[in-house]
Amino acid sequence: MKKEKEEISVVWFKRDLRLEDNEAISNALAGNKRVLLLYAFENLLLQDEHYDQRHWNFIKQSLVDINKRLAQFNTKVLTVQSDIINFFNQIQNTYKISGVYSHQETGLLATYNRDKDFTRYCRNNSIPWTENINNGVLRGLLNREDWFEKWEDYMNQPLIASSFHKDQFLSIEEIESIEKYFQKVNLSTPISKQFQHGGTETAWKYANTFFENRHKNYMYHISKPAESRESCSRLSPYIAWGNVSIRQVYQKAKSYKNETNKRHLGAFVSRLRWQAHFIQKFEMEHTMENASINKGYHKLKKSISKEYKTAWKEGQTGFPLVDASMRCLIATGYVNFRMRALLVSFFTHILWQPWQEATHHLSKMFLDFEPGIHFPQLQMQAAETGINNIRIYNPVKNSLEHDEDATFIKKWVPELKDLPTPFIHEPYLMTPLDQQFNNVILGKDYPKPIVDAKQARKYAADILWNMKDDPDVQVENNRILKKHTLSDRRRMLNSD
Repeated sequence: MKKEKEEISVVWFKRDLRLEDNEAISNALAGNKRVLLLYAFENLLLQDEHYDQRHWNFIKQSLVDINKRLAQFNTKVLTVQSDIINFFNQIQNTYKISGVYSHQETGLLATYNRDKDFTRYCRNNSIPWTENINNGVLRGLLNREDWFEKWEDYMNQPLIASSFHKDQFLSIEEIESIEKYFQKVNLSTPISKQFQHGGTETAWKYANTFFENRHKNYMYHISKPAESRESCSRLSPYIAWGNVSIRQVYQKAKSYKNETNKRHLGAFVSRLRWQAHFIQKFEMEHTMENASINKGYHKLKKSISKEYKTAWKEGQTGFPLVDASMRCLIATGYVNFRMRALLVSFFTHILWQPWQEATHHLSKMFLDFEPGIHFPQLQMQAAETGINNIRIYNPVKNSLEHDEDATFIKKWVPELKDLPTPFIHEPYLMTPLDQQFNNVILGKDYPKPIVDAKQARKYAADILWNMKDDPDVQVENNRILKKHTLSDRRRMLNSD
């Protein structure tokens, strides 16, 4: 007689690579069936232009961290390279799936369409798929009425605690018997001191040093490209890939708020709120991935320059702070918020290039690439929302104000490090004699500026300020404000 298949539950990890405060795991365990933990390296994402090997390395490190902690329960995450429907077709030859559990993913159009396909697949195969809210971002909202209150309530709910024991999970031996049906995934990664290492254990090391000490200069150094690397939390990749939940970080920050430096921690918490605010905006208007949220700006046409784009991507524009920021980002996966804004502003305003042409390069370079942050921020910095102030960042002014002694530039543009500080900020001011004396020849050792920044800034400002009065832009402004504006923005910024 044919043996009846065992019913199991499957937890499908996406951007929630942690064991604690993970509702998908909690829901699966509550079903009283043995649980299989799954991470699929999906071909549609491995081939997607938004991703880079640095992301896959971080994910692999996160999975190794989870497996190390699961070893005591004789289980691990089943890691496969497979499209998700192909995986479930295969696994159903061995097990009956009683339920699939995951979080609601605010991702790319590719993952949104994948989820729609998987919904149909589950329905056709009578598999219940339970998706839980991720970090307080809500699906199906028509406006932001009471959104902040709901988000804050979610953040203050008790953390989800799960007590594990061996008989709750498929064993390592059973998981290894499944692995042989799929393309093998090697979880080893290169050793790198430049990139932050993935995993919950490392995330809490960063969090603890920040809350205990590093936050004391948070507000003072947040815009400084060199100092911010120490004084900012550096938790963004761990939040983006779910090594920790926003709720965990939020409650940890709150537990320190009575200390003498609570103003710095208050500023940090406000940024956690804004992080969720932008992801919620993207969740409600996913067309932002490819087109400006304000349809009035669809008529703004910019010619694409391969020369400008290449110089910007390689950190060879002739503007030292811009080049230092890009080279640092390429090498480490991180620059602070102001330098990110500078990079986008320079590309879209000074070089007058479409923001869409910056999308893939920046997403590949940001170790903390989060679609819900990426696209709204690109459009805001490109001044194509209509509702935000137009900020055209001056690369020289920012250099003089935030890297006064050129420490950051010297590190990342070493060909300029021996120049007098004024020339490091503005090497193009050197005369031919200055260049010979300092042994740096512009156009040979370091590029001449690829554009006249002053003229380019005026050109961009004139067009963008005029467009704010365009009737189509104004109509869209009203629509966007009605749909996305929080009822009490001041409270959002200042609430404790």
